[in-house]
Amino acid sequence: MSETTLPAAAAAAPGAIKAPISSPSQPPASLPATAPAAPPAVPPAPTPGLLDRALRRITGAWRDMAASVSSGEDDGIEAQMRECLAGRGGEVSARNRAAKLAETYLQLDADGKRNFLRAIASFDAEADAISAAVARLQATKDEAEASAAKSALRRALEPPRVRLLTQFTTIPDGMKFLVELRTTLLGVMKGDPHLVALEADMRTLLANWFDVGFLELRRIDWNSPAALLEKLIGYEAVHEIRSWRDLKNRLDSDRRCYAFFHPRMPAEPLIFVEVALVKGLAGSVQKLLDEDAPVQNPSEADAAIFYSISNCQLGLAGISFGNFLIKRVVGELSGEFANLKTFATLSPIPGFSRWLSRQFEADDNTLITEDETKALLAIEPAETGVLALQTLVKRATWPEEAAQAKALEPILTRLAARYLLAETNGRRAADPVAHFHLSNGARVERINVAADVSKKGHKESATLMVNYLYAPDKIEAYHEDYAGEGKRHASTTVRKLVKGWA
Repeated sequence: MSETTLPAAAAAAPGAIKAPISSPSQPPASLPATAPAAPPAVPPAPTPGLLDRALRRITGAWRDMAASVSSGEDDGIEAQMRECLAGRGGEVSARNRAAKLAETYLQLDADGKRNFLRAIASFDAEADAISAAVARLQATKDEAEASAAKSALRRALEPPRVRLLTQFTTIPDGMKFLVELRTTLLGVMKGDPHLVALEADMRTLLANWFDVGFLELRRIDWNSPAALLEKLIGYEAVHEIRSWRDLKNRLDSDRRCYAFFHPRMPAEPLIFVEVALVKGLAGSVQKLLDEDAPVQNPSEADAAIFYSISNCQLGLAGISFGNFLIKRVVGELSGEFANLKTFATLSPIPGFSRWLSRQFEADDNTLITEDETKALLAIEPAETGVLALQTLVKRATWPEEAAQAKALEPILTRLAARYLLAETNGRRAADPVAHFHLSNGARVERINVAADVSKKGHKESATLMVNYLYAPDKIEAYHEDYAGEGKRHASTTVRKLVKGWA
């Protein structure tokens, strides 16, 4: 392949490196002429400032609507909310009032927004109305009257704030507004029971509105709109996208990127997954993302490796799309490439280093055997084998030192297997990524040492990564086993490593 040619300014940008990438050799026409600065390492969502600017752009479509609202209307926030709930006039008037209320929110500072949310939360169900509805239901013996009483009780139990929130869906970009409104709410609700109750209502509404049945799966490639590609860079939360060339490499012919979109937020990905089409299981993310590696012929690949899954909307936290996304993508790839036999991930173990540190602090003598202790002390003199292990693991260069790597590999592999399959958080796996994939119906297939030698990989996972295997004919059974009994499936090789522990 020929090298991509970028302007000099882009080539000098932080993180920009030579990349052999197939045509086209330039970024899409609507991209900036120079590469942007490298994004933060873990940017799960735009900063509050970016969110505010994005939402202010939304208000451009609302101002004309809001302008038709009577200038004599009380501009107090709670008064505006009461006007919205009163529902006077037709649909146009209702949308105008909702648009004006949304614009009012966007003009507020941080304290004002918190007070705005408290005002919405105050429109709760009336205790007297609930008591009356319950009394009516208890007093009747007539079947028809009982049915009517139950309907009245359901209406009494629904807080007016739910109707108020629903009205925002009628305005342009109203769904995006609600998602960002919950983003703010999640950041300020701690310790406030009224805001906690409001968040529960919002989570229920959004879970219904963002049901996977409403979502569209779309492939993202180098020809996708530049604004969408920029968002991909910002939302990538697993392996930082360092430059436009890095992004282009991830979207080449032997790569795939898929995302879920909502029809009311067509330009905003909700979650996306990056996939590499390769031969065999991948055991190193650096090799997988190597921009100097030749592009493979996807028709010759026998494995699809899911190496990054990123949630994009903080306001949809707790609403799961990942399991559906992986299953849908497996189906898409199976239909496109009959030669694909293996569907697996190359995943970090973000809690492993913290768990190891706790074992070191406890001087856990079950971590290593006597023979391993002797081998470690021969390389790193220390009072105990555990202290030698702790010192070596913290050393960033150990994967490059043959003797150290040889001594550490079997120990770390075994300990990682123990952490993944035996350590618990209640009935679930202690590691959050393990819990995600096991609950989706995957099994722990292989543990790879020195698989992510980046600074982040050392810090969080002690360089280890895991291949979680998604066997299409086993996904549902494995999911049921984990969800029902907490059973964690693993390959025979990995299972042997934790004999006596799990």
